[in-house]
Amino acid sequence: MTGHAQQTPAQIRASLGHPVIDGDGHWVEYDPVFAEQMRKVGGDLAADGFLAAMNATKTALDMPVAERQRRRVAMPGFWTRQTGNTLDRATAMMPRLFYDRMDEFGTDFAVIYPTAGLRLPRIKDDATRRAVIHAYNVVSADYFAKLSDRMTPAAIIPMHHPEEAIAELEFATSQLGTKAAMFGSAFPRQVDSVKQDPEADRFAVWYEVFGIDSPYDYDPVWATCRKLKIAPTFHSTGSNQALRNSPTNFVYNHIGHFADAGHAACKGVFLGGITRRFPELRWAFLEGGVGWASQLFGDLIEHWERRNIRALENMKPDKLDRAKLMGLVEKYGYEDMLSALKTRGGTPDPEVHGTGGLDDLDDFSRCKFTRKEDWVDLFSTPFYFGCEADDRMNAIAFGKTNPFGAKLNAIYSSDVGHFDVIDMRDPLPEAYELVEDGFITNDNFRDFVFGNSVRLWGTQNPNFFDGTHVAKEARALLGQTPVRQAAE
Repeated sequence: MTGHAQQTPAQIRASLGHPVIDGDGHWVEYDPVFAEQMRKVGGDLAADGFLAAMNATKTALDMPVAERQRRRVAMPGFWTRQTGNTLDRATAMMPRLFYDRMDEFGTDFAVIYPTAGLRLPRIKDDATRRAVIHAYNVVSADYFAKLSDRMTPAAIIPMHHPEEAIAELEFATSQLGTKAAMFGSAFPRQVDSVKQDPEADRFAVWYEVFGIDSPYDYDPVWATCRKLKIAPTFHSTGSNQALRNSPTNFVYNHIGHFADAGHAACKGVFLGGITRRFPELRWAFLEGGVGWASQLFGDLIEHWERRNIRALENMKPDKLDRAKLMGLVEKYGYEDMLSALKTRGGTPDPEVHGTGGLDDLDDFSRCKFTRKEDWVDLFSTPFYFGCEADDRMNAIAFGKTNPFGAKLNAIYSSDVGHFDVIDMRDPLPEAYELVEDGFITNDNFRDFVFGNSVRLWGTQNPNFFDGTHVAKEARALLGQTPVRQAAE
């Protein structure tokens, strides 16, 4: 932002009447050691599959520019780990050091997402993917086992097939005590009509968004989330594909890619009617900010106004008064146009009168709209959006420009551990600048760094914050009294 922050994170935290929850911190797994620990619990398939996935960046960096251009391989990030700030590099590697520094960051509790694990849900081979993610979750849980009062790791949930997602969800929650989960999304699936070779196959893909056009029914996965009290959160990449595939410019590929992946998943979940069928679930789309969500909210409503089933009635081809159209064309002297219309029976575009073989012409039919408040119930209430601290667009979540004046659920997501956080002490002061500059109120800030995270995970699982530094405040916000965890 403006960089004028004068207070330290500890000073800001001391001035607040509420805790600070980091909804998306990161640690950086040390691959050589992590892989060997995976080998102990998951065997060679897990460890070697993990290392192969991690080697993709090196493979791309080792290519000459001309070869990346020839093969259309995206320029990956280089020099993406802190070196000038050795303490932060060490902090990202070691959860216990991270834990010891949390007061320095002004953070009371953090949900910690993977770094290496962000690419694991895209492993193509089914057996390898399942083995790698299963072993990853076991090892990751062990790293954080004694730190649960202040941090909890998000387990990875693979989503290529519903049964693998359900199996990992049940294992992670029952055996590892998982409370937060990162679901794979926007991963490539092969286009059935194209069978070429491995080099060409990576371009002949479409991307899974679950709610629409999936080859599988994922409702059993969402039902399992409801049963296990897990809020589906997505932290998926949109880089190295489509319009983010420059062989020479990492920044071009990187900007907006998390937002792009979140936008696709959010749209699919909404238009697929999943928030209608599972109103109890809360969903999060991380690290892309909230600006795209505000625009999507408006775009969906505007499209509904023009494309809902009643609005389409006015667009039916047989509504056209052909005689009137030809009369107007003749009146204004467009003889060539009139001649063409006559050969078409007075219809200007009969070639586009088809409906693509659809039985249901209403793109919003799964949402089952009956009143305008449905938009709040189905979009602005269940969806949460992870926002980095220095993003000025965060203020949009709390402004009056959103449809129906709705506030969007922005959650403070420090992204510590990654290259874009130069100093781990920066995020909280950067976030607080929105208050200092008058763009949001103190109440908005409370929702941003505390309330919305509590509602995301605590609404889904009333016991999520039990035993943590923020348990008392979380219970108070949710209007709950302490209860014992019920056995499923």
